[in-house]
Amino acid sequence: MNYAQLLFPDFSLILCGFLVCRFTSLNRTVWQQVDALVYFFLFPVLLFQSISKTTLDLRAASSLIGAGWALGLVGIALAYALPFVPLLGRHIDRRQHAASAQVAFRFNSFIGLALADKLAGPEGLLLIAVLIGVCVPLFNMAAVWPMARHAERGFWHELLRNPLVLGTAAGLLANVLGLHLPHWAEPTVNRVGAAALALGLMAAGAGMQLGALSRGKALGLAVLAIRHFIMPLVAWALAQLFGLNALQTTILLAFSALPTASTAYVLAARMGYDGAYVAGLVTLSTLLGMASLSFALGVLRLLPL
Repeated sequence: MNYAQLLFPDFSLILCGFLVCRFTSLNRTVWQQVDALVYFFLFPVLLFQSISKTTLDLRAASSLIGAGWALGLVGIALAYALPFVPLLGRHIDRRQHAASAQVAFRFNSFIGLALADKLAGPEGLLLIAVLIGVCVPLFNMAAVWPMARHAERGFWHELLRNPLVLGTAAGLLANVLGLHLPHWAEPTVNRVGAAALALGLMAAGAGMQLGALSRGKALGLAVLAIRHFIMPLVAWALAQLFGLNALQTTILLAFSALPTASTAYVLAARMGYDGAYVAGLVTLSTLLGMASLSFALGVLRLLPL
């Protein structure tokens, strides 16, 4: 499978945003307003629609769900622990870490859905949709907590007013209650979702300053190593521990090796952190996704269970 071809649309949108911001009159003043539109309206609608219409067969996929949660908790724990690692911790700025920890465990669900469809068709789509539905709330809360804590804003106050978390919670509630949008509204909401993805990636590119990555080389290397090397290894071990079948193992490995979420930049920027640095990490993660997906699906998947 050509992972470069799969990831190219996301990377090209990031590059497009970077070039438009740097070489046209659509400068950062314009893109700051785009950030607000994406964060407060487009992404919450997208999350609500994606989760509310996902078929969550929790009983049939209980082992996969357990492995997915365990994988997420390991990633979160590793990301949170970085400032306390001997030698490494002294080179990590705590505020920068608060904004960047999310890069280590969050994932790009749209690439995940496209990949699962190519790997296993409708059955693969169902399995990764279940993973996305149950993991997004956990990962979003874990992304907000260190930023709220470092900024000394109440965690629950920050969580309850975070539009990404609210969109996720509303989508899960609608899913559990069996509520659906009327058919006449779905085309509009689907277009909002498409706009969220495109503008979110372009905004990440517009906010990117490649030089910003030099401000935290050790931190950037650590979170990307967790995201693209350690997480696939942990997923392979968990697949054996939870007794997953071949298809479930493939989906979990793909899930573990995805590039980080493009919303990581939006969340960091809107909460007052170094958005340019996180945007740089999102871009590098998109590129590294080609290597980690090849490693997870081309090497680890072939190892005997």
